[in-house]
Amino acid sequence: MLSLPSLGGAQESSSGHWLEGYQDDFELFSFDGYRIQRYRSPTPSHSEYAQTLNTEGVISLVDKVPEVVLLDVQPLPWSGEFIHKKNERRKNIKGSTWLPNVGLGELELSWSEYYQKHLERLTNKNKSHPIILYCRADCWMSWNAIKRAAEWGYTTLYWYRDGTDAWLEAEKEVIVATPEPFPYREKKN
Repeated sequence: MLSLPSLGGAQESSSGHWLEGYQDDFELFSFDGYRIQRYRSPTPSHSEYAQTLNTEGVISLVDKVPEVVLLDVQPLPWSGEFIHKKNERRKNIKGSTWLPNVGLGELELSWSEYYQKHLERLTNKNKSHPIILYCRADCWMSWNAIKRAAEWGYTTLYWYRDGTDAWLEAEKEVIVATPEPFPYREKKN
């Protein structure tokens, strides 16, 4: 089992339950509590399932625990293949795995299996392996993906709430991202 460091760059949660600010917006959430509409809108300051990190916290954790999984869940249109906008390629944090669409509030079985199989592969089936999930700032996809991973038993989750927007703002290195093939295919070693 990994020994995890204390992270000075972590953002502490505020008092009260995150849903209090959304009491009049229940149509935005599924019965199970997943965000199902307006994914690009202000997110809570924390998730009850993960420790929230800022950019310095991500850097610190990656430096101290190099085997941490960086998981980009930025959505990407799918129509039998991933559809990239012309001349607009996703850039993510170096070392990340990109699993588009796993943060949707209502996940079809094939996408759920895609997400589960990649989590198992990336963590070597160790549900306490540290995982940093992110998307962009004000994106509920990463929040949903954290909730889902926690419900599957993953216990060492971190939320880089401001995602690649904050990473780019801090002028940190990004690379052109390639989504993992869908549906899931076993990787050959």
